[in-house]
Amino acid sequence: MIMVLYHWMNYFYGPHDNRYLRFLTPSFIFITGFLISNVYFRKYGISDPQLPKRLLQRALKILGVFALLNVTRSLLMQGGFLGSGLDAPWSSSNLIDAYLMGTGSGDGQAKAVAFFVLVPISYVLGLSALLVIMSRFYRYTFYVACLLCLLGVVVLDFMGLHTYLELLTIGLLGVIAGYLPMERVNGLVGHPYLLAAAYLLYLGAITIWNVTYPLQIIGVCLSLMIIYLMGQRSGESGKIGACIILLGKYSLVGYIAQIAILQLLHVGLNYIDSEVVVLGLSFVLAFALTIISVELLDRTRAQSSTIDRIYKAVFA
Repeated sequence: MIMVLYHWMNYFYGPHDNRYLRFLTPSFIFITGFLISNVYFRKYGISDPQLPKRLLQRALKILGVFALLNVTRSLLMQGGFLGSGLDAPWSSSNLIDAYLMGTGSGDGQAKAVAFFVLVPISYVLGLSALLVIMSRFYRYTFYVACLLCLLGVVVLDFMGLHTYLELLTIGLLGVIAGYLPMERVNGLVGHPYLLAAAYLLYLGAITIWNVTYPLQIIGVCLSLMIIYLMGQRSGESGKIGACIILLGKYSLVGYIAQIAILQLLHVGLNYIDSEVVVLGLSFVLAFALTIISVELLDRTRAQSSTIDRIYKAVFA
């Protein structure tokens, strides 16, 4: 839901200072890494040959989804269905930025490439598939890899370059955090007043210095701990809890759906002259339609074995 808010602001407010929501994108990468070690390692075991195969399979699927979505989006926009035409996402400059840099510098990525967060997620999964094999011979492989990536970020920062390596490093930090047993995680988030004080200090720091990379890492950890604590306190009962759990179950589909919904709303509401009406209507519809799309998919999967097989082939 924070993701929908973040993208809604980008679509309907235009460029603005979003430093207070800047934790969002790296949080997805961190969670990806956390699930690799906290779930996959426990499910398969580090020595299971199926583990690296599974991780690599997921990485390739997500990268394929990213490519297919952007090609489809480009064709729709060049056909005028989603606004004015744009440069093809497969041009050399867009490919370099989309698959290697991820900087969004210039107009290339902003206009031609969407769903970019899928790329570092796939890279974290793919790299983890390799590191899992190496971990069978050296147990601290992920720690060393994370340290090397962090050093690489520092070097590239001195050169004035910001690449996917920053998000990849956060993903590896997530893997390391995922080694903690859930009892330890629950203990770490069991101090709400300390968390609140730390978060206020973080807000003050990014207000003064903006979101530097070290502050981004701190913001990701604090934000996820607070969200996790809220989830613990609210529980799973009730319609709201069930809705949140369902959205979490289909987080990738929800991400794709809300981007498509916001683009359609951005084009479809152009005929309304009142800015206040556009903002209010788009805000409500963005959240409502995202939830509805996820619920429809869940019900359709339960009723159609064909849809269920297609979903698993693409997303599972």
